[in-house]
This record gives sequence, C-alpha cells and structure tokens, in this order.
Amino acid sequence: MKNTVLYYLVIIVPFGVLLYLARINQIDSSWFVNLLLAYAIIYRSITDYLRLVSKNIINKKDFWTTFMPSSRIKFFKGLYLP
Repeated sequence: MKNTVLYYLVIIVPFGVLLYLARINQIDSSWFVNLLLAYAIIYRSITDYLRLVSKNIINKKDFWTTFMPSSRIKFFKGLYLP
C-alpha cells in the first residue's frame, strides 16, 4: 500500500461508514463503541502494518510493533507522508 491516497481511503471509509450507521440509527451505542474500538485497535494496526511493510520501513516479522500504543507516533513520517 505505497499509494498515499489509497491508504487514506482505506483508513477513512470504514470510519465514515461507522459514523453513518450510527447517525441513521442502524446501530445502537454499545455496538458503536465496540466497533469503534475494533477499528482503532485491530483494523488500524493491521492497515498500518501493511503500509509499513510495503514501504520497507519494518520487516514482516515485526507485526506486533504496530499494536503498541506509541507505534503511530514512532512511524508517523512513514505512515502519513508520501
């Protein structure tokens, strides 16, 4: 996932869908909180890992480093800048 625009779409679209479903009352507040936590912890960690591996910033064996709370700050330049 070297393409920056594709990366931003992959991380923004699911969040937008989640907000839309909450706004039209298709999911209640407990589902919203659970899905938001799953998005923030699991989904974003996996997408960040895939981007960092594709840009050769980390190795494939360093999968768990993206689950650490400070990893997005540590790899900010590699994740969000082209």
